[in-house]
Amino acid sequence: MARIKRAQIRKKSTQKLKARSKGFFQGRGNQRRQAMEAVTKARTNSYIGRKQRKRQFRALWISRISAASKLNGMSYSTFMHGLSLAGIEINRKMLSEIAIHDEATFASFVAKAKAAREAAA
Repeated sequence: MARIKRAQIRKKSTQKLKARSKGFFQGRGNQRRQAMEAVTKARTNSYIGRKQRKRQFRALWISRISAASKLNGMSYSTFMHGLSLAGIEINRKMLSEIAIHDEATFASFVAKAKAAREAAA
């Protein structure tokens, strides 16, 4: 039988694993097998979470724009359609920031969207 000399490699990989699983509950933080499973699951969820964060922010921006446009007498979909007809290309993130911080500018966007919809109809 050949002699296996992996002590240092195993120790280093275990230390990395412990660093990644620091703060996990009970055995998931300090037992090798449970920690490996927990870290693998956590890394999978963090990947998924990075994708979900983008969706959640877009939904937040849309709800803010919708609330602000309803205060100005338009629904979200008619407002966005009016903006596209008017040739105003501004993303939802900036529109939501404008809706929160500068209501007069947002009201002018709504007026332009209304005018563009009436001109198209």
